Amino acid sequence: MLRNRPTRRTDPLDAIEPPPRADVVIGVVSVTVLVMLLGALSDSPVWLLGLLVFLPGTASALCTVRQTAFVAVWTMLVVIVTVLVRPGDGISWLDRILMVLLTFALGAASVYACHRRTRREHEMLRLRSTAAAMQRHILRPMPLLTDDVLVDGLYEPVQEDRLVGGDIYDVVVSPWGTRVLIGDVQGKGLPAVGAAFAVIGAFREAAHREPTLTALVDALDASVVRHNSYAAQTGDDERFVTALILNVDAHAEAQAINCGHVPMQLLHNATVVTPVFGSGVPLGLAELSAEPATVDWFTFPPGATLLLTTDGLTETRAADGTFYPVTERLSERVTLSPTELPQALYDDARSFAGEGSHHDDVAILSVRRSPFR
Repeated sequence: MLRNRPTRRTDPLDAIEPPPRADVVIGVVSVTVLVMLLGALSDSPVWLLGLLVFLPGTASALCTVRQTAFVAVWTMLVVIVTVLVRPGDGISWLDRILMVLLTFALGAASVYACHRRTRREHEMLRLRSTAAAMQRHILRPMPLLTDDVLVDGLYEPVQEDRLVGGDIYDVVVSPWGTRVLIGDVQGKGLPAVGAAFAVIGAFREAAHREPTLTALVDALDASVVRHNSYAAQTGDDERFVTALILNVDAHAEAQAINCGHVPMQLLHNATVVTPVFGSGVPLGLAELSAEPATVDWFTFPPGATLLLTTDGLTETRAADGTFYPVTERLSERVTLSPTELPQALYDDARSFAGEGSHHDDVAILSVRRSPFR
C-alpha cells in the first residue's frame, strides 16, 4: 500500500532571482545622479565619469542579460552626452574618444560575461534538478504499509547551494520479515547520489536473497566497495555510508544492525528510550575493522514506535551553536501519531535553527507495528 505525500515543487530556475527591474533602474539613476553631482561640485564631471564604468561590471554579476545590457547602454549614453556638452574641461578630444571607446568595450564585455554566467547557472541547476528528480523517484513514497510495519516519514534534500543529497531509506518485504534501511552517504552532490543509488539497489536485491541481517550488511558493504572502485577509476573520491538496518517480523523482538549511524529512538507508553546497540563501521569500511557486524535484538512491543533519523536532524544547530535536543523535543511529542511525528520534529528543528541557518539533508522515519498483526 503506497500513498504519495504532497511535496514542495520548485522550479530549479527559481533559485536564480535577479533584482526587480524597478530596483535596477532606480539604482542606476541614483548612482548616475550622485556621480554627476560630485562632478559638478568638483568642476570635473568628465573625469568622474570613470566611476560609471563599474556599473555594467557590477550588473553582470547580479542581474539578467537584459538588465546588464540596459545598464551598459545607459552608461554609454551618459558618457557620450557628458563628453559632448562639456568640451571645456581641459581634456583633449583624444582622451574623450578613448573614454567613450573604453566605456563601450567594458559594457560589451559585461553583457558577454553576464550571458556566460547565467547560461552556466541554468545548466548547473538543470543538472542538479534532474538528479534530485531521479532521487525522488527512486526513494519510495511514504507511508509504506506491510504485513509487519507501517513506515511513515519525510525526506527533505537541502535546497540552498545544493539540490541533491545523500540521505537514503527503503523498505523491503522479505521471506524473513520487513526490512527497513536508513542511511547517509558521506558528502553531498552528484557523487553522493551515485553511492546512494548503489546502496539502495543492493538493498532491494539482497534483502530478498539473504536470510540474515549480517549477510545483508555484507552485501551492502560490498556494493559500496564496488562503487568506490568505479569512482576511483574516474577520479572521484571514495565514500562510505552510515546505515541502520532493521528486521521486523511477527515475533515480539526485532533485529537491528547499526553501521555507524545515528541511534534510533523507541517511543512506548509516553517514554522515550534509546536502545543500546553495538555500533559497527560504516558501509564500505568493513575491511578496516577486525570485528564483523553483529545483530542486536530488542523488544518492539505493539503500540511502540521506532524513530529513525539521519544527522540532518541531530546536528541541527541554533544560532548560538547549540545542537537540537532530539530526545527532549521528542519527549514533548510522544502523544503524536507516527504519521504526524516526523513532520512535527522537522518543523520544530527548522524553527530551532532559525531561517537564516544552514540546513543539511534530513530523513526522518517512524516505524510502528502493523495494526493487522
